[in-house]
Amino acid sequence: MTAGERIETATETLNDLIISRSRTVVIGFLVLTVVFAGGFGLVTTDTDATDSFTDDLPEQDALDAVNEEFEGPFQTSDDTTQLVHTGENVLTKESLVRSLLVLEHVEQREDLRMDSANGPAPLIARTIDPTATTPAEQRRVIESATTTEIRQAIRKQSDDATFKRTLSKDFNPTAASASASITVISHDIPSEFTDDDLTDIQLSIKSIASDQPGDIRAFGSGITDAETANVIGDSMTLVMPVVVLLLLAFLAISYRDPIDLALGLLALLMTVIWTFGFLGYSGIPFNQQMISVPVLLLAVGVDFGIHIVNRYREETVQGYEPLEAMRTANNQLMIAFVIVTVTTVFGFGANVISDLGPIRNMGIASSIGIIFTFFIFGIFLPAAKLEVDQLRERFGIPEFGSDPIASEDSSLGRLLAMPARASRHAPLVFVVVIIVMGGAAAGYGAGVDTSFDTEDFLPPEDQPEYVSYVPAPLAPSEYTVTETINLLEDKFATDQDESVKIYVEGSFEDDHALEALADPNDDPPSNLAVGSGGEAEARSIITVIQSHAAEDPEFAALVERNDRNDNDIPDRNLDLIYDELFASSAGSQAEQYLTEDRRKAQVEYAIDGDASQQAVAADAAEFATDFRYDATATGNIVVFAAVTDLIFSSSVQGLILAIGLTAVFLVATYAALERKPLLGIVNVFPILIAIALLIATMRSLGMSLNALTGTILSISIGLGIAYSVHATHRFIDEFKTADAFTALTTTLSGTGGALMGSMLTTALGTGALALAITPVLGDFGLLMALSVVYSFVTSIVALPPAMLLWASYTESPSLWHRVATAVGIRN
Repeated sequence: MTAGERIETATETLNDLIISRSRTVVIGFLVLTVVFAGGFGLVTTDTDATDSFTDDLPEQDALDAVNEEFEGPFQTSDDTTQLVHTGENVLTKESLVRSLLVLEHVEQREDLRMDSANGPAPLIARTIDPTATTPAEQRRVIESATTTEIRQAIRKQSDDATFKRTLSKDFNPTAASASASITVISHDIPSEFTDDDLTDIQLSIKSIASDQPGDIRAFGSGITDAETANVIGDSMTLVMPVVVLLLLAFLAISYRDPIDLALGLLALLMTVIWTFGFLGYSGIPFNQQMISVPVLLLAVGVDFGIHIVNRYREETVQGYEPLEAMRTANNQLMIAFVIVTVTTVFGFGANVISDLGPIRNMGIASSIGIIFTFFIFGIFLPAAKLEVDQLRERFGIPEFGSDPIASEDSSLGRLLAMPARASRHAPLVFVVVIIVMGGAAAGYGAGVDTSFDTEDFLPPEDQPEYVSYVPAPLAPSEYTVTETINLLEDKFATDQDESVKIYVEGSFEDDHALEALADPNDDPPSNLAVGSGGEAEARSIITVIQSHAAEDPEFAALVERNDRNDNDIPDRNLDLIYDELFASSAGSQAEQYLTEDRRKAQVEYAIDGDASQQAVAADAAEFATDFRYDATATGNIVVFAAVTDLIFSSSVQGLILAIGLTAVFLVATYAALERKPLLGIVNVFPILIAIALLIATMRSLGMSLNALTGTILSISIGLGIAYSVHATHRFIDEFKTADAFTALTTTLSGTGGALMGSMLTTALGTGALALAITPVLGDFGLLMALSVVYSFVTSIVALPPAMLLWASYTESPSLWHRVATAVGIRN
């Protein structure tokens, strides 16, 4: 027995089991559904939008080390909450009192675990009265102080770097004015506290701040996590009802029977339950990327459901009894379902090789979900359909619509068969033209950008207009994080996204240490900001020494005595200079650039504002090699550039793997089943053209490969190959009893109708993701819809001439030999 015969025997045995034991099959699947439903409660939500992408990256490890070693007095961390105060002037007496009132209310609540607070209002109050240590005492100091006293205190603090870092870039010490300030609340967080506990604390502080007059908002990692979680829930709430309504509408059109519609919806619901149950039992967290998984599964499930019901109806309208009709339909479709399932798993599962955890988890979840979809729609649905039809017959319930979607005599059938008729007499010309067009699209699309940004995961500052029409129960939450981030970037000095850090390890008490830190600045790379003297704009322990020397003559004399080459950089007795510096008023600033043991330092560099993320990261990495000590380039822009590189490599590797596995599998399958291995290549041809059109569209629309759309290429292989597989499999069956052209027109007018119904439901279902709150999901939904449309169109337009070309080669190989010899391909 050949491999093909063994496969056919196995599928026939499985179909016999489905048909003869249909009730047992239905009961068994329902029991399994109850078991998987138990995993729902175990599903966890991952709200760390970017952290999960940067885990284990060397650049992130270096940034973590920098943040741990050089945490400044106003640097945000997981144990702090920031109060951002904005207005015409946040340094007026009234504004300072408002800030202190918020701190006072926070301190009065023990559950908010306030340890200390640093910001303009506490600093100004302590300058007026150093004994005022609590927010209540500081508020009374400000309330009793005159405007002149407050102005004098501000001017006195204006030279302190710590004070200036809490105020916006427009701080004017002469006018004692600034349009924004940051007050950092440090919390006494015990080790047993969780992220949820911190979120509760920060949400409470947010509520306290919003109760005060003026614009005071709370900001922190807990609030960001809460809004990220809300984004996931709100996106699901907005997207899934639309998906369900679209599915209902198109399934109603496709099935035209309420009972068949109910069966199809039940199968879809079971698919979602099984997949979410698997996530709960396996411990894979649900994040923003995972929102696409149920939509993808519903898309594939709809495809399977329409095909099985439509093919069954094609048999029943010819007069076959239900059992025989289902046996024929399922025998024909089961192998196609297996092929589609395996190739879809290849497409979705190709993301498992990614070095990025969220993309890897998405690949696992979607692959397992597709396998569940095959079992439910390939085994449960046919059995359930037979049971329901038997009940219908027993109770005399009529069928409301039992005709297939299209036939050869229908207008739709004739329309779908037009590409086959058009390419009948010159299939080679059509194939060549399609290849040229696909190659041009691929060449253009190769220039598509790759990106990774925190804002991809956050809701936009201004929500889309359609949100105002959403009913109140479904309306999304109010979001503030993006607005606050934009405000901080606009109002305050250069942040980590506008600078890079060089993390340097060595002995910084050696005489040459500071010279070694300064030497590379003389020849900076092009994408680092350069000052008027041609040197890189750097902030380091050297600039702190020089700044303090300009303010303290005694310290300046110490530096000068130990500067042997008169370049304002001391090069001996560095331990003494550090001792004096750390003991002075500049000590807190020095701690941001040199560790207490004098063995680690950081240098911050401003970057060229017009430079790309990748260019800055590449220059920073190369620049780090210029340091005499061990140096690592880091900072958010460097970390995100590393993630961007991984996204691009994952996309390309996933695409190559998906295409390679799919092609090998299809060639082997058709060789085993039909002894026609070239059909596997023909089968892949349309999806390659569809992918080329997709990446060209991405570039033309200005879309980039990002944390989610980076998976689109391999997923499109998995989702789109189904269209050409179903068409090819039907063509093979028809080709056994008819010529190639007749078999092709029958395929396109019959299976083509099911493919079109599947395309419409899938495209609109996945396209509903465009309604998601976050931009990354919206782009993914639009691209998924386009990929499905392209896959359908190419299976109708590109597959027929390729199939006719294959058939002409199969029927007349000697003719092709003569043609090849004539053009010099063979001797």
